[in-house]
Amino acid sequence: MAELILNRGAERRLKRGHLWIYSNEVDTRRSPLKGIEAGSQCAVVDSQGKPLGSAFVNPSQLICGRLVSRGAPLDRALLEERLRQALVIRERYFPHPSYRLVYGDSDLLPGLVVDRFNDVLVVQVSNWGMEHWLSDVIEILDTLVQPSGILLRNDHQGRSMEDMPLVNEVVKGNVPELAPFEENGVSLLAPVHSGQKTGWFYDHRENRALLNRWVSGKRVLDLFSYAGGWGVQALARGASHATCVDASQQALDWCRANGDHNNAGDRLETLRGKAVDVLKELVAAGNRYDVVVLDPPAFIKRRKDHKAGLAAYRHINELAMRLLPRDGLLVSASCSMHLAADELMECIRGASRKLGREAGVLASGYQGADHPVHPAIPETRYLKAHFVHLR
Repeated sequence: MAELILNRGAERRLKRGHLWIYSNEVDTRRSPLKGIEAGSQCAVVDSQGKPLGSAFVNPSQLICGRLVSRGAPLDRALLEERLRQALVIRERYFPHPSYRLVYGDSDLLPGLVVDRFNDVLVVQVSNWGMEHWLSDVIEILDTLVQPSGILLRNDHQGRSMEDMPLVNEVVKGNVPELAPFEENGVSLLAPVHSGQKTGWFYDHRENRALLNRWVSGKRVLDLFSYAGGWGVQALARGASHATCVDASQQALDWCRANGDHNNAGDRLETLRGKAVDVLKELVAAGNRYDVVVLDPPAFIKRRKDHKAGLAAYRHINELAMRLLPRDGLLVSASCSMHLAADELMECIRGASRKLGREAGVLASGYQGADHPVHPAIPETRYLKAHFVHLR
């Protein structure tokens, strides 16, 4: 293998457990990045030549290296061991085979995501290094899980950033358009072929479970609802009514399918439109809900978006609070990696004070156990949710 020689001191972060190598950390005089094929596995050494491990390398990216081993290079045997260990962890902590089976760096498999929906697997690869191992990944997963179908959802933005081909195809067996699975004891359907990401967002599982305890007999407004993860589960747990709002009609159709699947279609309303516009209309009409769920896409995708994104979070939380009566419950969530949990809390505090409302935080939640946080990589801890009682 070619060597990737780091600048003096650049190894400190890797020695603390991090897995990423930035292009400005490489001694390009001694080990030029130019000429290395994207996806190659290279030996990583410090400035004194001491080995640090092996990494997938893409010389055209800011994160030009991703450590895959601190010893011998990644081979088929190590890949199988990593996948087997990922499965063991999920089977230990989840009684039902519905979960994120592989979560990239946190499972020491950078660039690989696998979601499981009963006996269907959805696989995504986001870097050239893992792409070279894709056929092995599929074969090993087939042996370990013995699924009825495997869908390759390699049509996402991450691949475009690495100039990788976009592919959406079934590579084994049959995969239905709507894959049945279970979350928090509720039977649901995931639009795995055409939905966002892999078809579902398992990361909010525990936060939805907490909300489910508090929705009996309540009217729920689910904003950015997608396929109804919050709203339909609330109906299944006794909510009197749920209104799901999304800009996509297709998402609302999937939401309706999940409502009907749970015999709750008569208590489900769907509204199409941008969340901020719908919120303003609902406020103007004098509508009130016992529970409002804010689970938007990332408003802060890059560090430079922080100021504008923070303003957007403040604004949308204020609008949501205007729909809550006395003793209403706000669930305010964010998947923005560049927004800290205490910053979201500050948005909530500011909005409540502006409206003259007293807010009490009942609980705060993060991503579930199938999205384990790598302790050296803060980027793997991106999700946060605050449960706020408004007096």
